[in-house]
Amino acid sequence: MVAVEVKICGVDREETVEASVDAGASMIGLVFFEKSPRFLSLSRASSITQNIPNNVKKVGLFVDPTNREISEVIENVKIDTLQLHGNEDPERVEKIKDFTSLSIIKVIKVKTLQDVKSFKAFEDIADNFLFDAKVSTEKNTNLPGGNAICFDWKVLSGVKIPKPWILAGGLDKNNVANAIKITGAKKVDVSTGVEDKLGVKGIRKIIDFIEATKKLS
Repeated sequence: MVAVEVKICGVDREETVEASVDAGASMIGLVFFEKSPRFLSLSRASSITQNIPNNVKKVGLFVDPTNREISEVIENVKIDTLQLHGNEDPERVEKIKDFTSLSIIKVIKVKTLQDVKSFKAFEDIADNFLFDAKVSTEKNTNLPGGNAICFDWKVLSGVKIPKPWILAGGLDKNNVANAIKITGAKKVDVSTGVEDKLGVKGIRKIIDFIEATKKLS
């Protein structure tokens, strides 16, 4: 089995980035959504990404961003990919891709099979998809992701997705192997599952998570 790629999302400091890279992460997620406890200022984001090697992709996470918000980030931080985690429609995603010339990860929020199939509206635009859990209104959270909520992974099995995709939503070292087996995911994303407390990543947890994915290869 080919090694599963891991994205550590919501990194908060230099040692977190270093641990992620050393452990074998292939993507580092930087959050530019102000309501998130993982939000990074431009100066902080620029600082903690200085030593990320070129083979590790730097992903900027945005939620329904304006062009100005995106421009301010990419002018100050070296970003390889944009992750759109809001309610951006296909037209908006295409406009963002056109004016930035960056690759796009479009997040699809999932509860049912029908939710999964909504990726089809973006398949000619997005370069990658990320399937995350849809948060119910009862949860009363303003966060579009990083809520430690899983969805039924079986809804992904058997669905033909023509673009590379990433599995997210409530993953941790204890369930990631099973999630990969059920879905056939080649890429996984983790945030809350490697935190010692809300918004603060734990180095040991990052290492353990990536090791758990390596056992499958």
